[in-house]
Amino acid sequence: MQDSQKRVLVVDDDTSFLRLLTMRLTAAGLDVKPVTSGEEALAQLQFYRPHVVVTDLMMDGMDGMALFDAVHQRCPTLPIIILTAHGTINDAVDATKKGVFGFLTKPVDNKELVKQVSQAMEIYCGADMASNLDEEIDNWRSRIVTQSPLLEDLLNQVSKVSQTRASVCIHGESGTGKELLAQAIHEASPRADQPFVAVNCSAIPENLFESELFGHKKGAFTGATRDHEGLFRAADGGTLFLDEVGDMPKSFQVKLLRAIQEMTIRPVGATESIAVDVRIVSATHVDLNKAMLEGEFREDLYYRLNVVTLKVPALRDRPEDIPLLAAYFIKQLAAPYGDQVKGFSPEALEYLVRYEWPGNVRQLHNVVEQCVALSSTPLIPLTLVQKAISGEAGSDTLPPLREAKRHFEREYLVRLLQITKGNVTHAAQLAKRNRTEFYRLLNRHQLEPADFKNAAKSRED
Repeated sequence: MQDSQKRVLVVDDDTSFLRLLTMRLTAAGLDVKPVTSGEEALAQLQFYRPHVVVTDLMMDGMDGMALFDAVHQRCPTLPIIILTAHGTINDAVDATKKGVFGFLTKPVDNKELVKQVSQAMEIYCGADMASNLDEEIDNWRSRIVTQSPLLEDLLNQVSKVSQTRASVCIHGESGTGKELLAQAIHEASPRADQPFVAVNCSAIPENLFESELFGHKKGAFTGATRDHEGLFRAADGGTLFLDEVGDMPKSFQVKLLRAIQEMTIRPVGATESIAVDVRIVSATHVDLNKAMLEGEFREDLYYRLNVVTLKVPALRDRPEDIPLLAAYFIKQLAAPYGDQVKGFSPEALEYLVRYEWPGNVRQLHNVVEQCVALSSTPLIPLTLVQKAISGEAGSDTLPPLREAKRHFEREYLVRLLQITKGNVTHAAQLAKRNRTEFYRLLNRHQLEPADFKNAAKSRED
């Protein structure tokens, strides 16, 4: 098992330059693995599990771009920085279009190298090498894409609780994947070869609840032209997933409680009860405890459903999963939209990682799909991501206050640096902040005053 130190795989057939790179990156606090060929780099991938690859472009045998192609096939989210003494503008453009994270010309500026590696670490760090390198993943969790310790801990709980008959209630915000987790519970359980039946309680009219869940006999009410077995019987032997159980009308709650306690149901219009064998998994985005205290949810049903409670973390609490999920969705969308789009530009991916995602994984999927559908380049640009997120927020909800503040603060700092041409002292004075505090703000938003000085100088030239 690797430790938590950030790992960089460095590739160059010039052994003296390789030693120099290794010393520079090690001095920056990184764990460095130097190798002298692309072939050796590929051999080290599975064992060393790097977070970033830094490689020379021109090497005997496998060159840097060939190595990039080979690594990208195995680990699509692993960032690669290309170094060359023979670089041209065309080389850099071609490399970045293919998805190379960075392109630096030798002799390499030490600060720029460390800066690019650090940015790659922040955006991509911890990419799920396990799935990309064909390590085994249990079938029951194969559709849950994660490298988050929070979600891994939750999946460990799922693995244990799935072997019992205990009712499980899954709590989490809308769009976090509660149904996916319910399916994982079912597929990890001894009932995996039996039906998994899902029902959204908020979508059923109150007068049809009993008929939908327990079934009805022909002629039981107007419109009952045939027998209907109901969802409990459809799930017999397997798992019944009650999504948004907090929206269930109180008039039906006592009947559900009795069905769970006795494992029998009586279809509408029937005179006899029918035995069923159903594992109940429920989910809600509302606070059931609060609903219970306010008399909107029965206390006895609450405790019956909450034998085991699982809490799905929001996407903003596991940002390390965002690059992984984005790459996974792009791969999924290749069939309907074609495989022209290979990924996101570094700036676009950074924006995705830093966004708050009020709609969670569902919103991320929608944004990725919109970007894939509209992108005319292999790498989705930042502007397209911003437009897609803006459209999502406009149609659903305003961005969270924290996200709005962060965005405003960054735009404000950018404007200050543009006005002052990168002069930090002047910018801090305009903002009425001391230099130390102002530098902290710049670091928080990854803004380099030198970039604005150079931009101003270029315009003057």
